[in-house]
Amino acid sequence: MAIHLVHPFKPEKGAAPDQMIDRSTINGAVRRIPKWPLYLISVIPVVALFYAGATGQLGVDPIKEIEHELGELALQVFIASLCITPLCRLMRINLIKFRRPLGLITFFYVLLHLLVWVVLDMSLLWGQMWADILKRPYITIGMVGFVLLIPLAVTSNDWSIKKLGAAGWQKLHILTYPAVLLAVIHNVMVQKVWEAEALIYLGVVLVLLAYRYRRFLPSRRVAA
Repeated sequence: MAIHLVHPFKPEKGAAPDQMIDRSTINGAVRRIPKWPLYLISVIPVVALFYAGATGQLGVDPIKEIEHELGELALQVFIASLCITPLCRLMRINLIKFRRPLGLITFFYVLLHLLVWVVLDMSLLWGQMWADILKRPYITIGMVGFVLLIPLAVTSNDWSIKKLGAAGWQKLHILTYPAVLLAVIHNVMVQKVWEAEALIYLGVVLVLLAYRYRRFLPSRRVAA
């Protein structure tokens, strides 16, 4: 899964020479950093979380705590992947190469979050799970968000980009935006109270989506 494709990085017009040097130095260093360590690093909090649960460090309901922490990790990484485009456009720091790994890590955390709920929390009681999906809006919203992530994760590879074409792949990956909106709404609703942290995540996502929508406006006007 990856966030909507953007134009290749271009130096900012009118930038001072020292700014261009600093940015080129930063971007040169970024290009030398491999992507694969991100996948290894993403496993560390999962192992630590399950270890803490197994050793009684997560309170009276470790399963709920693991489920919650995995969901929050997924949302944090999802938001980080959304920040890459404005960071590139506004600060001219090119982190685009890390967007696809962050998207796949997001799906990894979401999948684990769902599996903990299905296997450990609900004990594979499919009838009860289906009833909860239908009658509890926050679960319904979470499941819809997960379904939207599946085609994004499946097509986050070079073969899919070639098969779909750049334009088709971009259109498919616009699903990122409703998916992250559903995710952050799910996170607010699951708290059952107005928690500041959940509201901050919601505010950040709304700002990022507003930024993306604003960037689309000129092209739409021209087309009209």
